[in-house]
Amino acid sequence: MRAFSHAFTLEGSLFRGLFRGAITKMQLLLAIPSLGGTGKDGKRKLTGWLCRVSTCRLRLRDKRLSGRKYSRWGGPLPQSWFDNQLILQKKILARMYELGMTPVLPAFSGNVPAALKYIFPSAKITRLGNWFSVKNDLKWCCTYLLDATDSLFIEIGKAFIKKQLQEYGRTSHIYNCDTFDENTPPIDDPEYISSLGAATFKGMQSGDDDAVWLMQGWLFSYDPFWRPPQMKALLHSVPVGKLVVLDLFAEVKPIWVTSEQFYGVPYIWCMLHNFAGNIEMYGILDAIASGPIDARTSINSTMVGVGMSMEGIEQNPIVYDLMSEMAFQHKKIDVKAWIDMYSTRRYGQSLPLIKEGWNVLYHTIYNCTDGAYDKNRDVIVAFPDVDPSLISVQHDQSHHYDIPSGTFIKEMTDTFDRPHLWYSTSEVIYALELFINSGDELSRSKTYRYDLVDLTRQVLAKYANELFFKVTEAYKSHDVHGTTLLSQRFLDLVEDLDTLLACHDGFLLGPWLESAKKLAQNEEQERQFEWNARTQITMWFDNTKEEASLLRDYGNKYWSGLLHDYYGPRAAIYFKYLRESLEKGKDFKLIEWRKEWIKLTNEWQKSRNIFPVESKGDALITSRWLFNKYLNFTNPETKLIQE
Repeated sequence: MRAFSHAFTLEGSLFRGLFRGAITKMQLLLAIPSLGGTGKDGKRKLTGWLCRVSTCRLRLRDKRLSGRKYSRWGGPLPQSWFDNQLILQKKILARMYELGMTPVLPAFSGNVPAALKYIFPSAKITRLGNWFSVKNDLKWCCTYLLDATDSLFIEIGKAFIKKQLQEYGRTSHIYNCDTFDENTPPIDDPEYISSLGAATFKGMQSGDDDAVWLMQGWLFSYDPFWRPPQMKALLHSVPVGKLVVLDLFAEVKPIWVTSEQFYGVPYIWCMLHNFAGNIEMYGILDAIASGPIDARTSINSTMVGVGMSMEGIEQNPIVYDLMSEMAFQHKKIDVKAWIDMYSTRRYGQSLPLIKEGWNVLYHTIYNCTDGAYDKNRDVIVAFPDVDPSLISVQHDQSHHYDIPSGTFIKEMTDTFDRPHLWYSTSEVIYALELFINSGDELSRSKTYRYDLVDLTRQVLAKYANELFFKVTEAYKSHDVHGTTLLSQRFLDLVEDLDTLLACHDGFLLGPWLESAKKLAQNEEQERQFEWNARTQITMWFDNTKEEASLLRDYGNKYWSGLLHDYYGPRAAIYFKYLRESLEKGKDFKLIEWRKEWIKLTNEWQKSRNIFPVESKGDALITSRWLFNKYLNFTNPETKLIQE
């Protein structure tokens, strides 16, 4: 999902594509160090920071102008929200300029309101195709796009830039525009593609003679439409030096390698890393420590900087710490030595056990080389919407939770994405034990407590995946007692994880909801903003009564409060229908499960219950307790849970 690029909000995670194709307003910020020029030593020097800021102000007043979509997804937003965002935007821009940063403003991408068809009936305006919406329902999808070859495109593009100059008083001359991001052009003729690119840039240049187009390169890795001829046509449609591409997912799928350095066009090596602000310990430290250097020193390199393009931040601090350093590195980093120093810097003292623990994590969790997109699909936070009879389990005697592993789906479905597992769980359990054993010396460190909670959560989340599949195995064996017992163990684990997450401020639902409500100026706005905050992290909103949103759980979170109040009750509904199926000797009622789950979700989205904004509980004591309960196989109680 790449509707908005290279950004994170000031208050937390940004969910890209929230209003696909809508004209809305968000505050986006990213620091991208720009490497340019050479010093006396012949090496490139850090010359500045390139930062994207996105703003559009448009009051959608009537149904013809806004379309049904904008008013039905929790909107329309009140004018006061737009006004306050504009005030904040100007503060951000002023501070960026003060710090010597180079803001990137948006350009017109072609997305237009429905009413433009009536005002300009001869304009080349087409309706976009479906984009992750249920049953192509026009309430949620298929907004309007003005063809870049239409003369009106350049006219609006010019007005768009001029309006920003009038509003902000100055510009850095760099503009982002991603018309074709997850939006395939209607035909693949290179000449047509070239005309689209040229017109898009002309719209910018008409408003600013010095305009430079900053374009994310996600489309080249996401959409097979972009073969070399089409890619060249787009990249070469803009004068040399007037286009810069973000190699958005370079740590996993570097496009510079397969495109002859973007066919001569300057690019920025970017680390994507995170989707939707999901909480999952994951990374590829070796690729981060070497990738930018490989790109910069390669033959005929056109790389001009490094950047971060995460969809959400506030997770995996080690990954962002290392990536931030790469802006200042001319040589590859020795990750082993860097990690030894990292643990000392992070906790304020050097301990052999914690160093060993981080080394284990470096070679396991932070060494994901399978090329998969790490969108967290753990069962707790992304519960499978699938008939249990479609889930099959292979036994692996070497599995480390003493639970069958190798789960797969007999038939590929749209309703279930397997959880991602790329490392040895036994090694990570050992790392957790090392962290716990270092607790007496480090428990006063807040960063240690964060890492301990996160690592314990990671281990138990993967354990929960396997426990769920053991439930389904008991179900298919027609074992009512086993299904009931294992289901309850799963639900108990969810509650225990909620207790664990409550031990640190970084894993609480409360701050997310309260930050949304603080933007409100009255009770009605507070209710609306809280509904939006709850909806983003659960179902989204294009579901029917018996069919879930295709984007459900995209923004899932391991947050205390969310597990107890939503994820646990959701799983309980599914398990209820499992038991009912066995007891009555009938098929699993998939549609009935969906109806009840969706009803639960819609009610939760509208609820107003308050959640804590401060942590409670002792992280070390809780982690030790959970390790002993679920992972210490010498403990008789643990053995009973496993049996």
